[in-house]
Amino acid sequence: GVTVRHVPRWSELAPLLRPRPVPLGSTQRRLAAVASIPDLRLLARRRAPRAVFDYTDGGAAAEVSLRRSRESYGRVEFSPRLLHDVSTVDPSTTILGRPAALPLAFAPTGFTRLMHTEGEPAVARVAARAGIPYALSTMGTTSIEALSEAAPGGRRWFQLYLWRDRAASRDFVSRASDSGYEAMVLTVDTPVAGPRLRDVRNGLTIPPSLSLRTLAEAALHPAWWFDLLTTEPLEFASLHRFDGTVAELVSRMFDPSATMADLAWLRDVWPGPLVVKGIQNAADARAVVEAGADAVVVSNHGGRQLDRAPTPLEVLPGVVDAVGERAEVYVDGGILSGADVVAAVALGARAALVGRAYLYGLMAGGELGVQRAADILRAEVAGTLALLGVTRISDLGGDHVRLRPG
Repeated sequence: GVTVRHVPRWSELAPLLRPRPVPLGSTQRRLAAVASIPDLRLLARRRAPRAVFDYTDGGAAAEVSLRRSRESYGRVEFSPRLLHDVSTVDPSTTILGRPAALPLAFAPTGFTRLMHTEGEPAVARVAARAGIPYALSTMGTTSIEALSEAAPGGRRWFQLYLWRDRAASRDFVSRASDSGYEAMVLTVDTPVAGPRLRDVRNGLTIPPSLSLRTLAEAALHPAWWFDLLTTEPLEFASLHRFDGTVAELVSRMFDPSATMADLAWLRDVWPGPLVVKGIQNAADARAVVEAGADAVVVSNHGGRQLDRAPTPLEVLPGVVDAVGERAEVYVDGGILSGADVVAAVALGARAALVGRAYLYGLMAGGELGVQRAADILRAEVAGTLALLGVTRISDLGGDHVRLRPG
């Protein structure tokens, strides 16, 4: 038949014209267009200097581990259950025996105020509002005490590296205890610095040095440099100041001779929950749990230490089988969506840890950007649960997910 056309009347067009309200601030406008963590990453790449973005985004050596971690989530296949009432979905769980609004924690990250001067306090405030834990890194750029003041109501963990100076390590433990930190996270996969080639090529130093290269970057990212130079100098969680590269700092401070005896020492001096981060096989998981760990994080340090290390999501089920009845098992690395979080939990993790996901938000828009990352992850977790036909985290299991062959 012949299509009959007519000029549309205003009464027909008016219901279709629903312009979105325009956010008042420029940061809000940028973040309003963000629909996913990868979107936040692209915005972060535009907003931050290249050396800072690459420090966050990159991995060790040829970045094989980094790619494999991400690709492992691409091999996840969900198996939904249909015709289940999912009108109400509860994504809450317990982490270390306390309620958490999501099976998620914000991982410890170094030099966080480099990404945006709001830094760790912004991340901690968002975590508190989201009802999830946040771990302050030994290499953080906010002191243990200052973070407590910034986010007094949040669940604060402290991530510890064993230093050559054991008195310094003991001091961190005492300060964290005095400041009301809930848990100690001992990272065990960093006896020496991994080869971060992007940082070498970019000439990254901590704090950034004003070379010809960085002055050229300043012209491209004037807001970032203005922010850095007009706010308080970088203050570290564990030292007052350091000038040099990340690798130089690690080599000078960290103890490559640390052994299981040092874990036993920490268990003796720290009275609260103890989490060991950097587990990459079942045997090490058993050993640290027998030494007193309450939880382990299956992790290859985000692909930033030993390249071609085991892929955490692939190792996870074996670690859960080995220690899951005696300790909580978490996983990190490659997690960029709420669906990734759900997949990790279905494969046996009590919770997932994310670092880059919220750092992209921080670079993109400070605390507002971190909040956007948290909101995205929460919505994606709840949406994935509903599409799987699951209303509670505790109902997730191996029958909901499998890893397709690589």
